[in-house]
Amino acid sequence: MKHEKKIKVGDKSIDFTLKDQNGEECTLSQFSGKKILLSFHPLAWTDICAKQMQSLEENKETFDSLNTITLGISVDTVPSKKAWTENLGINSTRLLSDFWPHGDVAKLYGNFIDKFGFSGRANIIMDEAQNIIYYKAYKIKELPDINEIIDFLKSR
Repeated sequence: MKHEKKIKVGDKSIDFTLKDQNGEECTLSQFSGKKILLSFHPLAWTDICAKQMQSLEENKETFDSLNTITLGISVDTVPSKKAWTENLGINSTRLLSDFWPHGDVAKLYGNFIDKFGFSGRANIIMDEAQNIIYYKAYKIKELPDINEIIDFLKSR
């Protein structure tokens, strides 16, 4: 069963609060005035998800120069996210735990796959007013092209 897209480009983002890998609360609306990239990945400790999150970390300076906050999101627990970021050497990128209520943010954004119990892989970009300006879902085993995201942000 495919996940059903409930949001689209032009929609206003849906505010939420989740804890990051350090247990600190992260609320979407706190980033008003900046672009936001929500990078959904199915599960920590998997190769493609690791590469997806590492690409955010490796391009942090570029995202900063483009006034863009990057947030990784999956249904993994905070302790799992913490261990995973330490294992991957991710120090600057916040990885958010959508663990409980299970997958609620992924569901809000139409990106939860009930059949598997985790989110699909997707990138969603919001402008400074938190309007959705980009939405792309990927196959589970497809690594998103970070340069496609960066090029889109440069064009805005």
